[in-house]
Amino acid sequence: MDLYLYIKAAHIIAVISWMAGLLYLPRLFVYHASPSNSEEINLTFVIMEKRLLRYIMNPSMILSWFFGILLIIDSHSTVDVFSFYFLIKILSVILLTSLHGYFSICRRRLEVNKNNIKPNNYKILNEIPTVLLIIIIIMIIVRPF
Repeated sequence: MDLYLYIKAAHIIAVISWMAGLLYLPRLFVYHASPSNSEEINLTFVIMEKRLLRYIMNPSMILSWFFGILLIIDSHSTVDVFSFYFLIKILSVILLTSLHGYFSICRRRLEVNKNNIKPNNYKILNEIPTVLLIIIIIMIIVRPF
């Protein structure tokens, strides 16, 4: 049981780190996409966004998935993988992962000055991880279905 609790703690730490990045990166995009930025400012955003993805978001996403799968297959797990709440939860995690990939594409477009998204649209994109996080927490804690 002790190992299960350590895996659960590691999963929560990884998810918090991942979510921090998912909430911060689109906020950087809002400022990076501003047409009034100088080249120097844009270069600073490129470096910040690249480091956030490479050193925080990518590893924490991988660790979130890794420890999450370990939690499911552990003998102490109480998760019913065929229940409706779990299917909604895993679908939400897949959407978060897809959003992570989309943010990576946006970062590359901003880096080469081929951005086609307005700063206000990045503000809207910034809300999606929050909504998905709320759904995931309700599904895993409350298990309403």
